[in-house]
Formats: sequence, structure tokens, C-alpha cells
Amino acid sequence: MQTRRETLKQSAVLAGLLAATGLFPRAALAAFNKAAFDAKNVPDAVKAYGGGAPTESKDVMLTAPDIAENGAVVPFTIATTLPGVKYMLLLVEKNPSTLIAKFDVTDAVEPNFLTRAKMGQSSDVYAVAITADGKALYAKKEVKVTLGGCGG
Repeated sequence: MQTRRETLKQSAVLAGLLAATGLFPRAALAAFNKAAFDAKNVPDAVKAYGGGAPTESKDVMLTAPDIAENGAVVPFTIATTLPGVKYMLLLVEKNPSTLIAKFDVTDAVEPNFLTRAKMGQSSDVYAVAITADGKALYAKKEVKVTLGGCGG
């Protein structure tokens, strides 16, 4: 009988051979937008996804607690009623990486998302809707953190 360790070792060898020969499935490689991930402010993160200068809108909704007792697990809900939305972004201005989450929106998806994120300190949080024509519309809320989730 083969042990778990032997199975994992064989799987790693097989994955290495597939990667070396270029036969590793492309579907296994996640799409990664380095510019968005490295963005240190809201306008740069929005620009990385093809959005213009962000403007405030009542059609974008952000639900978050006023005070997060534990910054390690802060719940957020972002939604919009705008037509033609391509992406929804959740951004935390003072986090080491501003981009928290990106959701792809199609006609088959209702743009209403719930997620949880870490916050290292009190900060403004943005829900940004980027439309197919490049408009970036946002809602903003300040969230106060009493115990930081990023080691603070």
C-alpha cells in the first residue's frame, strides 16, 4: 500500500514534468493582475482594471461595520444597481495591499457580494463598480478597527 507521503512525492514529480514540458494546463494558472495587487492607493487599483477617475455614486452600495472589534475578520457587502458593470472591487485604503477583492460581473451574475477581509488599522473602505465603458463609480465608508488584523 502506498503511503500519503509517496503519493504526494509522485504528484509533485508529475507536476514538475508537466510544467517543464509546457503541458501544464493553463486553467490551473490563476489570472493575476500584478499592477492591481501592487497598487498602494485607490486610483491606481481602479486604473489597473481599466477604470477612469473614480466618482461617488448612490448606485453603488457598501455595507460594513462602523467599528470592527477584530480587524482579522471584517465583514463587507458590496452591491450595485448599475447596468453594464464589468468588475466590482473592494479596496481598503490603508492596508498594505489596497485591493482586497475583485469580482467579475456578467449579465448572469447579480452584482451583490459578501466577503470578509483583514484590516490592519482604521481606514476608508471603497466599493467600486467599473462599467464596460471604463467608468468607475464608488461608495465609501470609514471603518474603525480596535484590534488590527495584520499583526497589530
